[in-house]
Amino acid sequence: MQQLAFILQQQKSFSPCAELLLLTNDIQLELCKKSMSWKNLLAVNLKTNMRSKLILWIVLFALTLGLVFLTPRLGVSQNIPTFRSSPNLIVQNTPLVQPTMDQNMPGMNMSGTNKANFKSSTLIDTVLIVWFSLTALSSVYVAWDAFTSNPELTVMKWGWLLVTLYTGPIGAALYILSCKEPEPMQHEEFIKPLWKQTLGSTIHCLAGDATGIIIAAAITMTLGLPMWLDVISEYIFGFAFGLFVFQSLFMKHMLGGSYLKAVRRSFMPEWLSMNAVMAGMIPVMVILMSRDMTAMEATSIRFWGVMSLATLVGFVIAFPVNMWLVAVGLKYNMVRKPKVTRSQLLAVTLLTLLALAFGVLIAALYGNFTMSARNMQHESMPEMNMSNRSMPGMSMGGTKSPVPVSSLPPAPISSVTQMNGLVMPPGMIMTSDMSMEAMEDMAAVDLTKITYTASVDARGDQLLQPKLENGVKVFNLDVSLIKWNILPNVQVAAYAFNRQVPGPRIRVTEGDRVRMVVKNNLPEPTTVHWHGMILPNNMDGPADVTQKPIQPGASYTYEFTVKQPGTYFYHSHKDIDRQQTLGMYGAFIVDPKNKPQTLAYNQDVVVQLQEWTVKQGYTFPAMPMEGLLPNFFTINGKAYPATKTINTKVGEKIRFRFIGSNNAFIHPMHIHGGPFKIIETDGNPVPVAAQIEKDTINVAPGERYDVIWTAREKGKWLLHCHIAHHATNDNVEVQGAGGLTMIINVT
Repeated sequence: MQQLAFILQQQKSFSPCAELLLLTNDIQLELCKKSMSWKNLLAVNLKTNMRSKLILWIVLFALTLGLVFLTPRLGVSQNIPTFRSSPNLIVQNTPLVQPTMDQNMPGMNMSGTNKANFKSSTLIDTVLIVWFSLTALSSVYVAWDAFTSNPELTVMKWGWLLVTLYTGPIGAALYILSCKEPEPMQHEEFIKPLWKQTLGSTIHCLAGDATGIIIAAAITMTLGLPMWLDVISEYIFGFAFGLFVFQSLFMKHMLGGSYLKAVRRSFMPEWLSMNAVMAGMIPVMVILMSRDMTAMEATSIRFWGVMSLATLVGFVIAFPVNMWLVAVGLKYNMVRKPKVTRSQLLAVTLLTLLALAFGVLIAALYGNFTMSARNMQHESMPEMNMSNRSMPGMSMGGTKSPVPVSSLPPAPISSVTQMNGLVMPPGMIMTSDMSMEAMEDMAAVDLTKITYTASVDARGDQLLQPKLENGVKVFNLDVSLIKWNILPNVQVAAYAFNRQVPGPRIRVTEGDRVRMVVKNNLPEPTTVHWHGMILPNNMDGPADVTQKPIQPGASYTYEFTVKQPGTYFYHSHKDIDRQQTLGMYGAFIVDPKNKPQTLAYNQDVVVQLQEWTVKQGYTFPAMPMEGLLPNFFTINGKAYPATKTINTKVGEKIRFRFIGSNNAFIHPMHIHGGPFKIIETDGNPVPVAAQIEKDTINVAPGERYDVIWTAREKGKWLLHCHIAHHATNDNVEVQGAGGLTMIINVT
């Protein structure tokens, strides 16, 4: 009775009877019944909870305003992309206008496949809008009923309201089934079953933990932190909020009025519950956000959809743990001494830790812990500074930062477009008979699958040193997705050998036995073809013709004897118009075994050509078709003025090895300062009598030309493509040129 008197004295701001009900003690309940009728009890309850209700209505009013003003921004097709401005640059924010599907859009036919794709891309958002509309109604009902007619603890009322906000109609249904007594003064009897006490305990735990987790997730996603750091932050913040606020602060009067005592008594049950909650939430959040970057934006409806689903899964995992905690007295009726042994507590602790470890493992296997929301923002383009007008290759009239996927319209218009989870280029003509395979081939590189970013000044075509094993030269080639700077301020997403574009230069001698070990770290199958070389058919590389594709994570070994000298190259031979076009190629130089009969030269320069299509920060495979025409061009992975300058002296000779490593365009390569002599074509020597001099030569895809150029006069001489557009960066000349341009500096 002394403890009862203490509790009554402490609970000045709460309903005395409501507080006593939680103790589940018949004597205390009888005392409460004698002290006041249920009508008087309800009057006292309404009066003492007036402040809580006032706060509640303020929260609900703010929530309503938020739904009214934020809903247009949450839909995929109505988002307005914004771009960072600077004092020297004015960028106008223009909403993406949803087009009408009519005769005014040439090539657009929303019947058949495309119409289905359109519906599919918006179905998720429609479902989520309906879900959160029901959630709002459910939350209003639970709030009204809990704060006006339910004798539960105030902290439990807030717990039910918060959990209903996170779980929608499911939370409201659980509230009705387990916490809303059918008649007044029957609450104690109504909630007596173990499953209802367990449900209340789980709700109490989930309200604090999930609130902390969601707040932490919104903050870390906004800051662009990687997923692994986000999960750690969520665990720490969720546990801290649940323990120090919802458990200890709100329940300290039930545990003698001491906050520190409440922390000590609540620590173990809160920790066990938290482990179970996170065991369910982590895989849901990581896997779904890895597959839809929209869900990583706190302003996206899909973010809240993922958090809602994660909370429901966390609830399911935490329920059996809370049932055990209630059964042994560690939760719910905490004024009694728990009936649990140390060994039992240790066993349950290990089980929750195993569940948490299993959740992390599932998330790691099917999700990506290294990705972050920054992949979608302009921070994914390092060294980008829109205020710097001196940066080469910058087109000051638009944006080079990836537009968040959530702001992309679901149907093709004059901007980057989202269809069926794929990012399609502007200007693409979509017809009803276009297959999903074709769309995947032309879509932008998935930024969420890139885990490596090369340094801004990194160079490709680096000489690869072999290992010698029993007389065989062994070369290791690793294929992966990377981010690669073609200019200091322009970054592309590339398919790369050994994390460089072009891939490393392989240089051997005629007659060498070579072994190429190719490891595929791409998210898709691939193969490698050794272009122009005489070798066994099963080593040639065409996918599904001479070999099965190398699956992601697998390796394949090519081995052959190099039979002919000359200039060759290697490249992907699976989905060539995508993989090779996006950087999967490299030079293969074979020196003659005997003394060459070609002209002597002072320098040997490899010139590998490539085109790139970069739109709004996304990288698409460059193709000669609508929407995929290239706007950047590179020599050895760099666009002018980032291309390498060749230094030489008057009278010296340079051997230029032109390699058509590009896929779709012919480049008439021209050298200023005098003609050059063609000495080899496609690795084959040109007889001396047939060698001609030219100053421009057309290099088609797959072709190789070796020429000797003599430095006749001092000065800066250009080597460039004579198609003017190919010597620009996104249609802009910088420092006199761009794209396929190099400077030969003769002194």
